[in-house]
Amino acid sequence: MSTDLPASTHIASVHLQMRDLQQSLAFYSDLLGFRIVRHEKQDVWLSATGEAPHLIHLTERQDALPRPPRATGLFHVAYRAPDRAGLGRWLHRLLTQKVPLQGASDHGVSEAIYLADPDGLGVELYCDRPRERWKFRGKHVAMGSEQLDTADLLAQAAEQTWDGLDAATDVGHVHLCVSSLEAAERFYVDALGMDAMQRDFPGALFIAAGGYHHHIGTNMWQSAASPPAPANAVGLRSFTLGVPEGSVAQVRSRVERAGYSVEASEVGDAGGEGFALRDEDEIIVRVRGET
Repeated sequence: MSTDLPASTHIASVHLQMRDLQQSLAFYSDLLGFRIVRHEKQDVWLSATGEAPHLIHLTERQDALPRPPRATGLFHVAYRAPDRAGLGRWLHRLLTQKVPLQGASDHGVSEAIYLADPDGLGVELYCDRPRERWKFRGKHVAMGSEQLDTADLLAQAAEQTWDGLDAATDVGHVHLCVSSLEAAERFYVDALGMDAMQRDFPGALFIAAGGYHHHIGTNMWQSAASPPAPANAVGLRSFTLGVPEGSVAQVRSRVERAGYSVEASEVGDAGGEGFALRDEDEIIVRVRGET
């Protein structure tokens, strides 16, 4: 792969804005199983274990409005189980709690369940297939959208009761509504140094580091040439890319050479140096060094 980002680059965390923190906690913590790391007034940080570093930062804004349907911003956040048994337990829990699902798909590289949180924000729960089973067309990964074998997935969890998340649960990718695929590629590929991994879906582009199928999904199915959502809309406030600590200065230099302004230095609860900048749709992307 041609990426200039280290292969270990990953989505470290997401920061979401919502209208009612208690409703959101009932969904992300009580239902999905993420545990509270810290709770301060209108903010809660969650992880799979209840220990830092966090995966999800929830911020309550009581005057928050729904995101305009054609605005740029979040399409969904994808939370990744480490294996099929973990995804099966999630599916079993959703079904027993009678949570409405929006879809369930076999993408070849992964198996996925789709739903929405209390603010209507898209949520994907998924697990990867082993990389040696992924198929490629040239340098691009082959991804499809077939019916998920939910019966077989549930069978993986048949002998296991719900006792929370596996400690290895993480944020696998974020999928964004963008105004232009060309602008998204200019930022995430040309400036940040990721690879375009999949171009076959009309109106969509999937981008990753290290040969992964995608860390960043982008589409303009409803948001082509659209402005960002207003600051007081529910949705994605930012997401964080984790990179090896020794790579932060190199990544920062690369994006600055590409003409993007670094807004602030950031240090997360995992420690390490970092910085923040905005993509071409004003989505805040944080880059954090990790040991």
